[in-house]
Amino acid sequence: MGDDLGAGGLRFEREGAIGWCIIDRPAARNAFTPAMYYGLKRAVRLVNSDPDLAALIITGVDDVFAPGGDLGGRSEPGDDLPEGLAGTDVVPFLTIRDSRAPVISAVNGICQAGGLLVAMMSDIAVASERATFRVPELLRGIPDATYAAALPAHVGIAAARDLILSARRFDAAEALRLGVISRVVPHDQLREAALTAAREVLQTAPIARAQVKRMLNERYGQIDYQTMFGALETSPEPREGMRAFMEKRDPEWIPRNLPV
Repeated sequence: MGDDLGAGGLRFEREGAIGWCIIDRPAARNAFTPAMYYGLKRAVRLVNSDPDLAALIITGVDDVFAPGGDLGGRSEPGDDLPEGLAGTDVVPFLTIRDSRAPVISAVNGICQAGGLLVAMMSDIAVASERATFRVPELLRGIPDATYAAALPAHVGIAAARDLILSARRFDAAEALRLGVISRVVPHDQLREAALTAAREVLQTAPIARAQVKRMLNERYGQIDYQTMFGALETSPEPREGMRAFMEKRDPEWIPRNLPV
């Protein structure tokens, strides 16, 4: 497929040895279609297989990095998702985490749900001072397995409970303090800061780097995708959560007599 990632909302650009995967679906606020999720996997595989490329930088357009999956189930012209793929075959998070080539996220704005997982699974996440973050899966009735395994490894159990169970928004300064991301820079310096991070990682020896990454990644523990995707297929909560979101109302599970 060359540099075509098979997703209408993604662009791939080359800058010397650096590949840029640009999340570019502004009409849907950069929400991921299944083809876009799979296109991120294709981008990682491209930089790992092309001898002219050494690292990947993922970023978004306008004031959004990525808000997660498109709950409306929409697609884009140019989407090319192979038939028969579902669940773990589509989501890119472990592919990003395990990439031999360095993956840098340049978080330019709103970053939540699957978008935040992309940033967290990257080797380095550099965020604009304007970026905001959220783990909203439980608001939609989704027991997200990647967050349950990955977020405690980044921030500890107490902070992970806070962010996952409250689903509250937090800013770049708090994300840095907690360890969700590793660098915050002025917004107009984001592109150069991401390139600097890529250049720094590429100074290290690739075989030794891969061995260290493998050892680091063991800290994530068990990722229970069986429970997560089983709930998506059988539980009424994800369907109610998504309907409530689309209809701009509270889901039915919120107590009616909850104090204001």
